Amino acid sequence: MKLFDVYPLFAIEPVKASGSWLWDREGKKYLDLYGGHAVISIGHNHPRFVEALKSQLDQISFYSNSVKNSLQEKLAEKLGQLSGYPGHHLFLCNSGAEANENALKLASFVTGRKKIIAFKKAFHGRTSGAVAATDNPKIVAPFNAGHEIVFLPLNDVDAFRNAINEEVAAVIIEGIQGVGGIQLPDDSFLRLLVSECKKAGALLILDEVQSGYGRTGKFFAHQHAGIEADLITIAKGMGNGFPIGGVLIHPTIKPWSGMLGTTFGGNYLACAAGLAVLEVIDGQELMANAAKLGTYWMEQLATFPAILHIRGKGLMIGFDLPDSLAGLRKDLLFKHSIFTGEAKPNTVRLLPSLALTKAEADIFLEALAAELKQTAVL
Repeated sequence: MKLFDVYPLFAIEPVKASGSWLWDREGKKYLDLYGGHAVISIGHNHPRFVEALKSQLDQISFYSNSVKNSLQEKLAEKLGQLSGYPGHHLFLCNSGAEANENALKLASFVTGRKKIIAFKKAFHGRTSGAVAATDNPKIVAPFNAGHEIVFLPLNDVDAFRNAINEEVAAVIIEGIQGVGGIQLPDDSFLRLLVSECKKAGALLILDEVQSGYGRTGKFFAHQHAGIEADLITIAKGMGNGFPIGGVLIHPTIKPWSGMLGTTFGGNYLACAAGLAVLEVIDGQELMANAAKLGTYWMEQLATFPAILHIRGKGLMIGFDLPDSLAGLRKDLLFKHSIFTGEAKPNTVRLLPSLALTKAEADIFLEALAAELKQTAVL
């Protein structure tokens, strides 16, 4: 049997990792400034993280949600403390896509409506067809029964005012768009969403799957705008590589038996991983580190004339390149052994571990300077 070939892959196979570094089968060392789409939040193989997983494996690794699991309660308590949402409730699942699907279902259950407002170039996951194929009206309805999704330009106030009404179940927006090329919603736009959703009786869903968990210097990107959301979806950095996701749910939304469900969500290993991540973020002050190094990187990037439109917050940064430098990402990888991300056509994305050091940040800047100098566009 062969793998189903849907991913473009580099011919590099990592076999060891530590902190911000990877090693391939030939022993070559790479600086990882991408972390698998912002998954590696506290660094590869952090000792506290590894210890937590090994310890849990010695006890129990999995059981379904039909029994009490105190690790879920500990995770929810610590998450509420660090996130600034102690009053919200937590539903645990396996991925960001699953978290977003459950958030949309919740919004439709609560409001009884079928219309969703989303934003162009956003990416919320790949599972929207799963529930539509489930023959159970209690679970499927009303979201998949003739639902409508309206896509608007990000930060377009007039378009949003024209679209929001009492037919809308929810507005879903990323704290910072990731796959869409690091696009930031204006603080004033986010505040407008809050006020207009309240007027229309719609719920506001903040997709913080990539931009959350301290990556921007605050626990959630939307907190830079001083707002709160009804539903917040999380994953990626939540487990530092272990599959886990969740939805933070406003306390006015009351659960009923069978409202949501998951087989693997909230299992013992996932909770042990998630709790260790929160403890490291808190104990090592990684949010402050992300804010400090993100500011430093953006200031330094602004000194390169060839780099266009630098944007981001904390350690979620994007910048554009002219067509003549479209190959920069590959040059950084194959000539300087540095992994970065991209968004089409010519955007470089930086999503390193929140434990990145200044020395590691400078390695990237030195490699960037060398490439831009070589192409005579420094």
